[in-house]
Amino acid sequence: MKTKMIKNRFVIALVSVATFSACTKDFEKINTPPTSVTTIDPALLMARILRDGTFQESGELPNNKFGSWIQHWAGGPVVPVSRYFEGPENLIWSQHFTLLRNIIQIKNELSGKEESPEGRSKLAITELYEVYLYQRLTDLFGDIPYSEITKDSKEINRTPKFDKQEDIYPALVIKVDAALARLTVGDQSYGSSDFFYGGNIDKWKKFGNSLKLKLGMRMRYANLSLAQKTVTEAMTSPLGLISSNSDNAAVPTFNNAQAENQNPILRQMTTGSADLRYLANTLVNKLKEYNDPRLGLLAEPVTIGGVTTYQGIGVALTDNELSQLIRANYSTANKSTWFSLNFAPIPSYAMTYSDICFYKAEAALLGWGATSTNAQSFFTDGVKAAFALPPYNLTSIPSSYEQNVINLNGLTDEQKMEKIATQKWISLFGRDMEAFAEWRRTGYPKLTPGPNPGSTNRQIPRRAIYSSEEAELNQTNLKDAVSRMQNGDSFLSKVWWDKKQ
Repeated sequence: MKTKMIKNRFVIALVSVATFSACTKDFEKINTPPTSVTTIDPALLMARILRDGTFQESGELPNNKFGSWIQHWAGGPVVPVSRYFEGPENLIWSQHFTLLRNIIQIKNELSGKEESPEGRSKLAITELYEVYLYQRLTDLFGDIPYSEITKDSKEINRTPKFDKQEDIYPALVIKVDAALARLTVGDQSYGSSDFFYGGNIDKWKKFGNSLKLKLGMRMRYANLSLAQKTVTEAMTSPLGLISSNSDNAAVPTFNNAQAENQNPILRQMTTGSADLRYLANTLVNKLKEYNDPRLGLLAEPVTIGGVTTYQGIGVALTDNELSQLIRANYSTANKSTWFSLNFAPIPSYAMTYSDICFYKAEAALLGWGATSTNAQSFFTDGVKAAFALPPYNLTSIPSSYEQNVINLNGLTDEQKMEKIATQKWISLFGRDMEAFAEWRRTGYPKLTPGPNPGSTNRQIPRRAIYSSEEAELNQTNLKDAVSRMQNGDSFLSKVWWDKKQ
């Protein structure tokens, strides 16, 4: 009996080992839920990336933070940071890295197709937009994780180093050149999932070359030789630049759809606080000074003492000043255009023809890829393109505007630069991350800080503050980046390219 029991136990043990071996052989298969997603269509990811990345530029948060700093919008006590009170930029930081992780997922999905028509141009398009996002992120914060970012979900690096912005910019230029070299007409593209260009590879070539122009010009005051080389190559490239409003990189919006598909400025009206909807007096007054025909299409008129006019609110006001405001006396963005469910939907823009014309005018002043005699025509084209964008839809510039406001004759190069940069500042309404970057780079228009001292002693901020998550999870590398800043992780430290005196 005892011998029989031992034999039975031995058989059971063998069966157990065999069973365990069989289980471990197919362990991953058995333990993968049958409905789980292990792969995803890159086109679906790209559509979401383009939409979310573009909408983030114009959302309520940047409008009332960076938008108030560059004096397009006038946030009140609901947005303390608009009054120069410091706070970490957790959401914008995490939003960008979510988009960048999705881009990495696309690359993983297309792995092995880098040189084939099935993946070559798709990857090139993806990498061009990746550069666009990295530039925006580093422009806001300065040094950021770049070279050690996780490339594979199986090998996550939660503590990447913060690369110096002065190293990131040259790397981005190289990345753009490599992507442009791979773009091939006839390759598979993202088709209707490509909200910018519907799969048109030639237009992506223009976008990429225009992005190169933007990268180069941003370095103008920090690395003159690389800036000149980069801008000149872009200006003279046979790939061309964005050459009309039909080439604009834009995401369509839908007024009668769910809020997340509306233009973010409209969504600000339909879902946000009323305190976040007023225009800054600097923008309104500049448009009034110019007798700019866009004023009535951008701003809501108000009636004061029986007189109809336009009036913006001062920026960064004190509590006492805010308490005395009669809100009905101040203009919001126009309720018939920007803030209207009934107006034709206004696209959300990532890059426009007017942007590129203004860069070309600046390049011409410098003799980079064009002569100074071209500056006026490039500048005029940029203003015309800005006037023609929805919701303005203006087909021409009034002759008085052309002669008195944008005429460059008889001016010094710096005076010309001020006119060009001021028109760009107006045209970037609703794209306040980009407007904040260009204002810091050029110094124009000349802005007077609001009266509230905030955390900056009445100085307009120069950058955003790192996410508090990095302080918790990547402390050593964050401290290293902060140690390189003149004023630490504060609003008053400047990013590398912010060097114009």
